[in-house]
Amino acid sequence: MNQAARTKTPMAVTVTVVACLLLPLAAAVATGAETERYLRFPPRPPAAFPASFSWTAFVVIAAAEILVLAPFLVRLARCQPAAVPRQPGGGWPWWGSLGVAVLAGAWWLAWQGLPGWQAWRAHAFTPLWLGYILLVNAILQRRTGRCPLTARPGAFLLLFPASTLFWWLFEYLNQYVGNWHYLGNATEGPWHYLTAASLPFSTVLPAVFSTWALLASAPRLQAGLARSWPLPGQARHWGAGALALGLAGLLGIGLLPAWTYPMLWLAPGLVLVGWQLLREHPSVVDGLFNGDWRALWLAAVAGLVCGFFWEMWNAGALARWRYSVPLVHGMEVFRMPLLGYGGYLPFGITCLACVQALFGPGWTCPWLYGRPSSRSDGHCNG
Repeated sequence: MNQAARTKTPMAVTVTVVACLLLPLAAAVATGAETERYLRFPPRPPAAFPASFSWTAFVVIAAAEILVLAPFLVRLARCQPAAVPRQPGGGWPWWGSLGVAVLAGAWWLAWQGLPGWQAWRAHAFTPLWLGYILLVNAILQRRTGRCPLTARPGAFLLLFPASTLFWWLFEYLNQYVGNWHYLGNATEGPWHYLTAASLPFSTVLPAVFSTWALLASAPRLQAGLARSWPLPGQARHWGAGALALGLAGLLGIGLLPAWTYPMLWLAPGLVLVGWQLLREHPSVVDGLFNGDWRALWLAAVAGLVCGFFWEMWNAGALARWRYSVPLVHGMEVFRMPLLGYGGYLPFGITCLACVQALFGPGWTCPWLYGRPSSRSDGHCNG
């Protein structure tokens, strides 16, 4: 891939943002909906949306999620990780202990119910995730002697403002589908809300990417996935299909939100990666054409891991969110409907795709064992 293509990669982010902003709005206008509710700044959904549960929808969606995950789980179970030379670890960094202290203190603050602490409890989410990010990077530093925080600290810090904009885009899309709303901030003015919300939003990308890098240090979690199922055909054709599906999904969010709301988690990533493939820019799916699924699999798992902690810490928080999901709102784990955790899988991939689009593939490849063309990813039984 030439240098010119590398410098053009952020254009995919621009195209994705513009499509996410305009296509649902255009579709909503076509249905005669009042557009003022979608143009508020900052984006802020109404207090509540109708939820429902259907066993038919639950079984169909659960079966689809199982069918997607099963090949990966079976391959991981049947394959043995390669004997990777042990990387020289580092000592436990002092800032890792700081992360443990911040995480423990913020967790206690978020969940305790002592009178007089409500004002502090409402802002505990940001230090919770700052502590988590420090801890995850410290564990990786201890295991391998390097981590994203110390490898490129300047670029890593840029992930925080990028993450703020990244998640505000999902807040904008949620205005159309109304799958979550926030409690404990109804009286906040728009600028206070913008500031208070932007701080926890800034931790999303650093948390997911740090978790992804940590998972990538474990050969057992990627055994057999470096050479598994190569995608047939040309990358440009896959890109055109992904782009078309993503654009259609964004239109669907504005036209039929009660049926197309899962596209909120799928469409942005499809547009981003589809544009990259179509323009022959670097993307997180390039390895798939050589049968290398490690980056995407680990990104999906990283999204799920972070999703678990998001929902767990949200369960006891004072300022928290609640879900209202059509058709499958049932069997809650913490405050999230069970099948809703499936949305964290593509969300993790979208996070990694965004990081790579902003900083280039050289920022993601070093954290994986080997290269897409490497054969030393382990052996399989059968």
